[in-house]
Amino acid sequence: MSRAQDMLARLKALRFGALSTRIALLYAGLFALVLGLVVSLAAGALARFGEASAARDLAANARVFDEILAARARQMGDQADVLAHDFGFREAVATGDAPTIASALTSLEGRVRSDMAFVLTLEGEVLAADATGVPLPETMWTQLDKGGKRGIIRSEQGFALAAAAPVEAPDLIGWLVIAQPLDRDELDRLVELAPISLEASVVDAARQPAWLRDASADRVFEREEKSRFLYHVSDLAVLQDGIAPRLVLRHSLAESLAAYASLKSWLIILASGGIVLVLGLSWKVARGVTEPLKQLDEATRLIGEGREVSLTVDTDDEIGRLAGSFNQMVAAIEERERQIIHVGLHDGLTGLPNRKLFTEQLANTLSRRRVGEQVMVAYVDLDDFKMVNDTLGHPAGDALLRIVADHLREELPDALLARLGGDEFAILIDGIDDKASLGNIADALQRCFDRPVSINDQQVSCGASIGIAMAPGDGEDGNTLMKNADLALYRAKHEGKSTYHFFEPALDEAARQRRQLELDLRAAIKEGGFELNFQPLYSLAERRLTGFEALIRWNHPTRGRVNPAEFIPLAEETGLIIPIGEWVLREACRQASGWPGDVSVAVNVSPKQFAATSIASTVLSALSASGLAPQRLELEITESIFIADVDATLATLHSLRNLGVKIALDDFGTGYSSLSYLRSFPFDKVKIDKSFVEDLGTSSNGHAMIRAITTLANALGMETLAEGVEDIAQFEVLEREGCQNIQGYLFSRPVAANAVAGLLRDGAGYQRQLRA
Repeated sequence: MSRAQDMLARLKALRFGALSTRIALLYAGLFALVLGLVVSLAAGALARFGEASAARDLAANARVFDEILAARARQMGDQADVLAHDFGFREAVATGDAPTIASALTSLEGRVRSDMAFVLTLEGEVLAADATGVPLPETMWTQLDKGGKRGIIRSEQGFALAAAAPVEAPDLIGWLVIAQPLDRDELDRLVELAPISLEASVVDAARQPAWLRDASADRVFEREEKSRFLYHVSDLAVLQDGIAPRLVLRHSLAESLAAYASLKSWLIILASGGIVLVLGLSWKVARGVTEPLKQLDEATRLIGEGREVSLTVDTDDEIGRLAGSFNQMVAAIEERERQIIHVGLHDGLTGLPNRKLFTEQLANTLSRRRVGEQVMVAYVDLDDFKMVNDTLGHPAGDALLRIVADHLREELPDALLARLGGDEFAILIDGIDDKASLGNIADALQRCFDRPVSINDQQVSCGASIGIAMAPGDGEDGNTLMKNADLALYRAKHEGKSTYHFFEPALDEAARQRRQLELDLRAAIKEGGFELNFQPLYSLAERRLTGFEALIRWNHPTRGRVNPAEFIPLAEETGLIIPIGEWVLREACRQASGWPGDVSVAVNVSPKQFAATSIASTVLSALSASGLAPQRLELEITESIFIADVDATLATLHSLRNLGVKIALDDFGTGYSSLSYLRSFPFDKVKIDKSFVEDLGTSSNGHAMIRAITTLANALGMETLAEGVEDIAQFEVLEREGCQNIQGYLFSRPVAANAVAGLLRDGAGYQRQLRA
């Protein structure tokens, strides 16, 4: 046999030989082909991804630069607006009081870290502490006349970011301009904020090369120099004629792509190793799997049909272990199916049935109910559960829920128990005789929560509010019973802690009315259905009215005036108190801006409004819109705002104080930690709750309590104000015990906004009346 014939015979043997050989070579060849294609595509994709990623990063950083510059300009503009609206500063500009203007501008420069602040008068005069480097006024008038307030100017030191605010007294008398330099150091600081390496510069378009000057703004483009670079150009707003500044960002594309070069090498190495590994494994596996594959295929088909399958393990080799693993997989699938069904119908924390299973069991129980039997559905809500989470932590709250579930299992072994979510449970008791005492059963349910609970060696309160609905009287289907039990629970929670309440038809009507009131409340917010009344605040030291407390009133189109005690709690529950509170703040500032300059306005701030919004921004916006001086606004808060996060609350209070707003602690003495909060924050005023004022006529301890509060407040440098003063005897005691301010019907009930002027005009009559 010749050598050629011998080689042909070997090729035939290789092609038509053992199945394991063909499988190994076939899969190795296919793997090599696919892997080579994948590596080739991946290498190209890596390069394109690197270029696209670099372009996106550059564009994103350009937007960040623009936003940072815009934010700085807005900050300077806000500071300039505050100074431009200051009465003293406007008077100084109007009268040409150079020392006062210089002092104010120097202070402004210090606050915003500026090196240039000046005033351009309508006569073209520049008023500044240091006019060196100030642009010529005639180069700025065009932009200012067009309404420009932020942009770039050029000084002797180069480009600077500037903001302008009109100075009006009340007509326009000039512009206040403040600027920060955009020098190399400032740009380098901005570049340090970027996650990629950048070069930034601000260049006048007239001084740029033609290729850069002709480039479109806000678009990333590539330029080949000694290396590949990406550029991004942004046109900057100006406050000065004759300049066209552009922000130019440059990023080295070669540096970005260098990080991907090593990945290509690793891809090739891994591909080569993978081919070798697949060839070896294919050769080994293919020899022993062909026949067992038929058995596995048949077993898989049977499993797909839902039939039970178990492979016989005949050997101890790979095939035998594969058969054993297959049997284990089948058993694991069946177990997981059982677990999935259990998890889908049970609460993971307590192991109790969840709402879905409870609803199904309730429907089954109702369908089996016999004549003369009743079914009880009870909704349970733990009292003060949020306090446990807030004080002891969520792990302690979870432990409490598990303990409660265990107690219910012990006390009610025949009842169906469920956890509906959070701290809410449901209880189903069936087979109750028509003549059974439902009150006794309810008392027994209530006693389930009277057992002491200890978590981490600390005693925890475990009371609960319970709402109960009975079938068939309160409903014959599960949905109706659960809805009515929930309504009864709502009433039980509002009647006090650790109590139960049976469903009554009136509860359904009350829920409907509450829903209607909520809809009306939303309509009133949208349509402006509220108004403010103002109750005067009388100063004993100054013997005059020094301010008013803003009180919201709602004139319903059909119900007439709605008591705030009715709609304010609903607004708190639904979150509508936030837009209502913002409206009250803005309207109170607007009304007070028309009062004399020595008369302040007090506004109550809801705890939910305080926690859910940026209250400092809201206050600043209200002051800016109304022009009211910050020191004429007083915010009244209660100690409940401290419950969630004391540190965050104190930080917010200090930010409000920094605005110049006064802070008063309302309802002092009614909480459990008022003294600790007085020590934590220097309130401007402490409002003595009216319950202490009422005690002046009925309790011998009333005088001592008032004296203690006023003495404490005086020692801490805080004013005191007594609420609810209704007769002259209370007034005299408060005056004698050192209270500085009075509020109550003794002086006036809350009046409409248009009656405030009359109260201020007749205020002197109070002193004659009180001394009569």
